[in-house]
Amino acid sequence: MPGGFSYRLLRPYARFTRMEPYKNWSREELIARLQHLDPHHDRPRPATTPQGKPFDFNAYPKRKIALKFTYNGIHYGGMEFQRDPALPTVEGVLFDALVHTRLVDRAGGLEGCGWQRCGRTDKGVSAGGQVVSLWVRSTLGSKAAEEAVPTELESTASAEPSEDGPGLEGDFGLMDDFDEAPTNNSKPTEPASAALEFPYVFGLNHVLPPTIRVLAWSPVSDEFSARFSCRWRHYKYFFSPRGLDLAAMSDAAARLVGERDFRNLCKIDASKQITVFTRRILSATIDRADAHGDLYVFNLRGNAFLYNMVRHIMAILFLVGSGLEKPSVMTALLNADPANPLPPFREGEEPPPIVTGKPDYLIADPLPLMLWDCGYDDGVLDWRTDRASAKTGESTKSPLPGMICDLERATITAALDEHFLKAAEAHHKPPKQYFPLGAPDVEPLHPGAMMSVPLGGGMVKRAGTYVPLLQRKRMPTPDEVNERYRLGRGAKKLGRKAAPTTADEGDE
Repeated sequence: MPGGFSYRLLRPYARFTRMEPYKNWSREELIARLQHLDPHHDRPRPATTPQGKPFDFNAYPKRKIALKFTYNGIHYGGMEFQRDPALPTVEGVLFDALVHTRLVDRAGGLEGCGWQRCGRTDKGVSAGGQVVSLWVRSTLGSKAAEEAVPTELESTASAEPSEDGPGLEGDFGLMDDFDEAPTNNSKPTEPASAALEFPYVFGLNHVLPPTIRVLAWSPVSDEFSARFSCRWRHYKYFFSPRGLDLAAMSDAAARLVGERDFRNLCKIDASKQITVFTRRILSATIDRADAHGDLYVFNLRGNAFLYNMVRHIMAILFLVGSGLEKPSVMTALLNADPANPLPPFREGEEPPPIVTGKPDYLIADPLPLMLWDCGYDDGVLDWRTDRASAKTGESTKSPLPGMICDLERATITAALDEHFLKAAEAHHKPPKQYFPLGAPDVEPLHPGAMMSVPLGGGMVKRAGTYVPLLQRKRMPTPDEVNERYRLGRGAKKLGRKAAPTTADEGDE
């Protein structure tokens, strides 16, 4: 069994009947049902005939900007644009909004507008401060263009965004890595007419679903790249401390800081032919999520990340917090290069064993993971929102009112769930708590007991036995995975590409 367990995953619910009302189905289930009913869904749709005079993008000036935005990854199939996704992607929906407001030309695609993202997030992963850079239409430098632009960007969408999340007409642990020297250039000087620029923030939020919100935009130099100019990325993973030894988790997290080899803490993507897995972690801490709440958060900040790297790390932290593993197991997993063995992390510890192949284990759930922030040199960006009202001095088109309402509804939903639990506890005994193992006031683990090992996001792994990580079956090494791909299905693809790289686009 994967992960050295005899187990079954516990999910919030499962559906086994066709008669259940569609209103209770998830977005993924609804899409799957539509695709089943429409056997020709994968065929290209006939192009609609444009009405009126075609819009001429060449008649308008352009400028390069950076956009900062947030999104709830549970609604999306990842950040990166996909040709035929089962779920809409964040890039696909955002690009559709840019096309809809006539800021970019659909015919040119992402490449045509010089699209660069700070990083890619995997399916289900959210972002609080994602950044992209691109060339967009501008009012600056053209009086005719300014006169032709209404107060709001052109839009045929309804005045209020849909409450049901993103539409399906367009297209959520991977962080971009450096494969050339980063560039950080000073922002360009703004002309006096800068206040007359397009209302980029409101214009895009007006047509975007409420699960994606543009927060600010910044003028940037022509050489700026949201990807290569980024100095660090900051991830947050939220979790409940129930049944976890936070001190042990902090000990394990501290071992990540510095230049480390993360081949045992990531997923190998053979198509990228990655050969270097060293990354620099700047800080790794376990903290309270806020001063008054019950949640904690794993804060991880580094220059770049590998595919699903944060979720691999968090899975190990959960095992350490449960008492199933010692904090020193993190040092062992990082000790992957026989040519450069790691010393003991602290005085009194045994030298860590060399682990050249990743043990088989399940990674943490994507729901609690968020790309919180992307760091750039001072002076490179000048974040701004749309111009404020002359009467109040405040922006009347801020995304905050809607986001506050969303938070209030989520808080009430959490309170309802808590009271459902209280009602059930009046008739049912709570499950036995065995974690953290050996802690005071925790029931000892007796033979045959079923453990609920946390995977994050309310997901647990039910297990009757546990096999220590370093005693488990080892997965193929990166060299073996890469060679198998080169000799198999990747032979033709690699023949059309350049030589294998030593750095990937980190994926989370």
